[in-house]
Amino acid sequence: MANANVINEKAAVVAALAERLNSAESGVIIDFGGLTVAEDTEMRAALRKEGVDYAVVKNTMMRRALDQCGLTELDSLLHGSSALATGTEDPIVPIRMVSDYSKKLGDKFNIKAAFVEGKILSDAEITAMSALSSKKDLQAQVMGTLLAPITSLAAVLAAIVESKGGVAEAAAE
Repeated sequence: MANANVINEKAAVVAALAERLNSAESGVIIDFGGLTVAEDTEMRAALRKEGVDYAVVKNTMMRRALDQCGLTELDSLLHGSSALATGTEDPIVPIRMVSDYSKKLGDKFNIKAAFVEGKILSDAEITAMSALSSKKDLQAQVMGTLLAPITSLAAVLAAIVESKGGVAEAAAE
């Protein structure tokens, strides 16, 4: 029979993992079976730099946490070596970065599944999400699009003022 302390420790790990899954904008479950220590260290550093939490998790504990979060459809994928990458700020970043590493490392590093805001993504949706720019880049593009007409108007008005001989002569007219 299992020790009560061990059971309590495992329950705490599952609760913390469930909290992490619930607070995540997106997450990716990964099979990391063939990674070398150097490749894993490089990837972890890059993920951490972008605010992505990455950890190797026991399948049983991940299964229990996923079940608590209502993601029971992912239970069948939890075999072999499994890791979890989650992001709380930008839902695109974990999927894009893990997908890039999956392409770079080949069969040593594969995506088992991904989810965004509690919705499990298909392989096609994972591919589409991995091709998107980050949330900050998309916001910058929108701001650029919104500012373009105003910037153009300012340039036209400045050209009109210059053609009239400057600000002082334009004001006199």
